[in-house]
Amino acid sequence: MTELTYRPWDPSDGAALNDIWGDAEHDAIAGRELFREPSDEPFSRTIVAEDQGIPVAAAVVAEAGVHPERLWAYIEVTKDHRGKGVGATLLGMLKKEAQAADTGTQRLRAKVGPGTPGAAFAASAGLKPIQRSRIVRVAAGSLRLEGISEDSRKDVEDLATGSVELTRALWDFYVSVHQWDPPADIGLGKVNQLFLSEAAGAHGAVVLREAGKIRVFAVSYTQPQEDPEAAQPPADVLLGYDTSDPKASEGARQLLALLTHQYPVEVEVDESMTALTAVVDPLIEAGGAAVVSETDIVSD
Repeated sequence: MTELTYRPWDPSDGAALNDIWGDAEHDAIAGRELFREPSDEPFSRTIVAEDQGIPVAAAVVAEAGVHPERLWAYIEVTKDHRGKGVGATLLGMLKKEAQAADTGTQRLRAKVGPGTPGAAFAASAGLKPIQRSRIVRVAAGSLRLEGISEDSRKDVEDLATGSVELTRALWDFYVSVHQWDPPADIGLGKVNQLFLSEAAGAHGAVVLREAGKIRVFAVSYTQPQEDPEAAQPPADVLLGYDTSDPKASEGARQLLALLTHQYPVEVEVDESMTALTAVVDPLIEAGGAAVVSETDIVSD
């Protein structure tokens, strides 16, 4: 292997990398979206490795606005250049960039697929899992509609995604289930923009109330089909709940049963979402749900 050269990211690299590298592995597509020109506000540095003028690897370290205690790091190396120290070199360069920046932290976090080369590299670099996240597809009709009678349906309500009440409930849930990587206090306006706005892809929300208070909520990020007779793809749903409720699992099950009465849905389930895992894990074992993908978040 000839000696590689390293340079900053260029705007023309995006299209070139996709053409040369092809489809990304696992969740690498999302990682590629972090590649960008150098920035100080927010902090971001991307480094490209070239072999005789051809990009063979790239790496980025960047601030995460919601989670300030760690910086996002992502490294991708083409298959024919793996195992040759390129990733380790890039990781060392990222750490130096982080040390030189005034970001308030030098700790890194990254996403890897369990059992992938990326996971093996992260482990060799001393990055350890701090959370596992799964996308779980719940089949239509896999949960019986129990606990939601005709008399109590008034407690199930469609709610506008611009609702301050919904925004507060979502953020309370998010903060509670992310204590492993504490979020910043970003304000409800920013929360709504990031999770419940049209730009975020939110298309609707439904809540389950008890004594007037939101007990469980679900936000759909899938555009409803105009033709009700057409095949419905699984809706992408964020399902959250009041983590202080000792019966949160029961509420999560009730709302999930309602959501999947006719159509399948896909929900993101972190290990920290204990009330939700208590619902989906038995479903997976029984064949009523399936894991679509798994991601480990690793950190130094």
